[in-house]
Amino acid sequence: MPLSPGYIDFVLELIAGFGKVETRKMFGGAALYRGGVGFAILDNDTFFLKGDGAFGADMKKQGSKPWSYSVKKDGTIRDYAYWSLPDTALDDPDEAAFLAKRSYQISVKASAEKASKPKKTAKAKAAPKKAPAKKPAKKPAKKKAKR
Repeated sequence: MPLSPGYIDFVLELIAGFGKVETRKMFGGAALYRGGVGFAILDNDTFFLKGDGAFGADMKKQGSKPWSYSVKKDGTIRDYAYWSLPDTALDDPDEAAFLAKRSYQISVKASAEKASKPKKTAKAKAAPKKAPAKKPAKKPAKKKAKR
């Protein structure tokens, strides 16, 4: 769902203590980046922070919900490793900035790990089967000249 007018500005003001953040609009929502590293999603007027297992567990204890999204044609909904900002942080810029920083650090670490892994190469496509070579056509036998 699209964001309400002013929601992006609200979030940027809320986490101003974290520092400079870039936004990119996407699919009616927005993503937050710092130094080219994505760490948050804004969707349906909800602020979601990217996290790992430990961060997700901490956020869940504080009442956060995972970001859910359907990408399959059959409508199956899948949870992603982004967690809604706890209600306490919505009223506390220091807590919100702290959580944004923690999420950013997790995202930087994940980006570094991804970059250090060897890139998977596409499986070599099987060479197309060549048609069997055509045998040269037999030349008609020369008629022997009669003498």
